[in-house]
Amino acid sequence: MNDQISQMVPDPWQSLFHLLTLPLSWIPDMQQALMGFILSSATGWLAGIYYLLLLFPALLWIGAVWCTHLTLYTLPFRSGRIELLKTLLLAWWDMAFCMWMYWVGLARFVMVVFGWLFTLGRLALKLFAETMKQLVILPFKMTGQMTQSYFQPGVPWIAFVLLIFWCLLESTIFTYTLMPTITEVLAGITGSEASVMTGTILYLFLSLLIMGSFACIQVLADAIKNHEYRYLAQVLLVEVFVMVFEVMFLYRELVDAITPWIAQQTGEQFRLGIGFTLSLATFSWVGVRGMTWFLFGQYGTPPLLSFISRRPMYQMTPEDETNQLKGTAPVVWWRTPLDDFKREVGWLHDKASELMEYLMLPVLHVVAAFLNFAMILVTGKPVFSIPFKSLKEVVEARELLPAIRWETKKVPS
Repeated sequence: MNDQISQMVPDPWQSLFHLLTLPLSWIPDMQQALMGFILSSATGWLAGIYYLLLLFPALLWIGAVWCTHLTLYTLPFRSGRIELLKTLLLAWWDMAFCMWMYWVGLARFVMVVFGWLFTLGRLALKLFAETMKQLVILPFKMTGQMTQSYFQPGVPWIAFVLLIFWCLLESTIFTYTLMPTITEVLAGITGSEASVMTGTILYLFLSLLIMGSFACIQVLADAIKNHEYRYLAQVLLVEVFVMVFEVMFLYRELVDAITPWIAQQTGEQFRLGIGFTLSLATFSWVGVRGMTWFLFGQYGTPPLLSFISRRPMYQMTPEDETNQLKGTAPVVWWRTPLDDFKREVGWLHDKASELMEYLMLPVLHVVAAFLNFAMILVTGKPVFSIPFKSLKEVVEARELLPAIRWETKKVPS
């Protein structure tokens, strides 16, 4: 390059040109050798390492050499030469410090990236292990919650369902036993065969009667429990009528249905009379109603009456109302995940800014050192105070540059 420039100089000035550019003649060769060493690598990995570690320091070195020599050429025309030389020497100190900060900053960036990758990998492994643990214990947790809710006081759903099932089962049995008698009676009254809906209507009718039987027992139990003796005689009378009705028309038919089987088993030597049949039907009614009442009827009948009358199926105590007030506090289910999302996004932005700062500060140190050399060449003063502690300091320094007035020192005439 030096030869090309010298060819552009006229021949009479060639010797003077070579004399003046003699201190600069070694710089192009040094620049070419240095860049050739960095840019001509044998392998891609080696080229990447050279580019990452040596390219920016080499460019800074070349720029510093050029600016220093050109500044020295301007010394005879400058005032404050001692201060300029001190500034120039401090710029070389800053350049060496910036090169060291560049390599240290790259090392810190690599260590931080590997540290984050290791931390994120460990976090992912812990989340995976915790997820697998939750999947394994999920059936046991659900069972525990169901058991806990089962033992808490409230509507006795099991007794309620058993009562409904028992009423339907008893209705099915009595419909089967009463169906021939009812069909015969209806045929005698209407003179034709019974309708196909007779069984369904009879089934629904018997279901209501059996439910009403349990309701009468509940009323009798409430009267005794609440010491309502004035109504106790009336309730007992109603209960007796209910028993007689069911014994005469339901349980007696059931006993009659099994009478042939009893006669067959006894060799036609034992036949039930009307008195024995009614007594057996009465005992059956008392036994069945007693067993079902003490097993589930006393718990399932109050919810049944509440359901029919559209009243609350469970009468809460003051303690239950207090717990319900505590439990019915407005819970915004989406607030917690949304807060977590905002916190994670904020954490991600902070860490991304921090990572960008780790990556940019080493390069900015090299650029700032080169600009200091260029500004010393032009104005005799550096522009940046390095090293930078953060990107915010770099931005503030850049914003202050237009406000700086480069004062010129007047030369006495």
